[in-house]
Amino acid sequence: MPSATPSPADGRRPSPSSGADPGATALLGWLTDPDAPRLCLVTGGAGSGKTALLGWLAGHETRARRGRTRTARVLVPLAGQSALGVAWTLADRLGVVARTPADLAPALATSEARRAGRTVLLLTDLHAAAEPEAVAELLAGIAEIGRIRLVVEVRTGTRPPRAARTTVVDLEGDGDVPPVPSAPPSPPLPELSDPAAVCAADPLLVTTGYAARAEDHGGLRDAWLRAGQAVCAADGPAGRALVLLTALGDGADPRLRPALAARAGAAPWRMRWARHRGDVAPPWPGPVAVLGATAGGPSAGLLLVGDGTGTVRLVRESDAAPEGRLAHRAGGRITALAPTADGTVLLLDERGRLHTVPGTAPRPPYLERLTEAVSTTLSRHPGTALAAIAGSVVVGDRLGSVHAFGVTGLHQAAAHSGRVTAVTAVESETPFVCSGGADGTVRLWTPGRAPVPEPLAERGAPVVALHAAPAPGGPLVAAAWADGRVELIPAEGGRRRSFRPGPAVRAVAVTATGALVVGTDESLVCLEPR
Repeated sequence: MPSATPSPADGRRPSPSSGADPGATALLGWLTDPDAPRLCLVTGGAGSGKTALLGWLAGHETRARRGRTRTARVLVPLAGQSALGVAWTLADRLGVVARTPADLAPALATSEARRAGRTVLLLTDLHAAAEPEAVAELLAGIAEIGRIRLVVEVRTGTRPPRAARTTVVDLEGDGDVPPVPSAPPSPPLPELSDPAAVCAADPLLVTTGYAARAEDHGGLRDAWLRAGQAVCAADGPAGRALVLLTALGDGADPRLRPALAARAGAAPWRMRWARHRGDVAPPWPGPVAVLGATAGGPSAGLLLVGDGTGTVRLVRESDAAPEGRLAHRAGGRITALAPTADGTVLLLDERGRLHTVPGTAPRPPYLERLTEAVSTTLSRHPGTALAAIAGSVVVGDRLGSVHAFGVTGLHQAAAHSGRVTAVTAVESETPFVCSGGADGTVRLWTPGRAPVPEPLAERGAPVVALHAAPAPGGPLVAAAWADGRVELIPAEGGRRRSFRPGPAVRAVAVTATGALVVGTDESLVCLEPR
């Protein structure tokens, strides 16, 4: 365990801002050493300057080596936080979704989020956390992830996170240190059964309260734990009320819905309906892997909801009531589906192969020939994303290109850096294709023309789902990213609205009325823009 123990010769410790503090020198040496351990413990007794040193490091500018980007530093106070609150805070800062502390390290290890350089987490006051040992265990797991480094303030006598390799910067010494100021008293917990109180309070304080108590509080606690990462990141009491409202199960105290709806009045969305794991009236349609909205005909007004096993259920857009299942022979998991105007549904399986589920009306022969040609192509060159509009089938591939197979020929665009993760298409006055990629961008393209050079939207996390549809005010595009954020974007310009349901988003859809449907592993939610 490498150690750097500052011991000023004159008995007095300089301020870190002076640049002469041995602790600051030791930390900067660790930060700039690419072979140093990923975990650094800043230790010492009360008043030894640990918190001040981490605060200084958070704002200190260091030169990046030529060709490298400056390491991002994230300062997170641990005082008063439960392990759950810390997990949600770090997940939000690092662009992933984690339901529990145990989910965080795997989510970070498998994330494709785009970050410039490594991230350094600066974590203060481990001794003052509500669950210091559980937090230390959480941080130990994160320390095993290669692109993340941690600096953890550990007071003497507190159990530190354990890692295979650790650097220790020990500020314990005989130099003069200022007296330790009295810690401010912890704010009292709000009434955890009162929706107005929990929406108005510090969300991390509420998280600590719910983590420590098993009482269900009329269903409010279950809703908070289901959507907590999004609740903690929401914009003010109205935003928190909206997220909680969408996360309430059907067994919750009936007084909670109107109370939360009233407090969500200033939010940009109105909830139409929400269905969650365990709901029975109407039943939850199951985990959502893919979504589609029927294009017309006898099945108009229905949503297609596919799960991870390949089952595709039909539910009504108006209230999520079940309307049967889609009969298909595609074995295994379905990664994309594309309803067409004639009632046919195209499916893309996990191997990137195309399957066709005929509708009740006979298909025109030219569409049959087109679909067969696309199916033959994908049997040799698997697709990663799928969409369809009249006379065209659109496919994305792992190299970042989008291919529009039409009755008049093939059009292609190199739209993304890396895999195409989702495509959608809109039949409008000027038909267009919208694609999303692992590079985090959403791009527009009209086949036969050059792609629009500027992305429609962009985030530092991969796009996980897209859907677009004509709406009364013009075409709308729904996009979801791996960090849990969903945006409803007017394709022709206008106000954008965002939403985060809490769990990781698997699929999105836009209805004919302009509503947004969001699917996760445990919920299906429909929202209307206000």
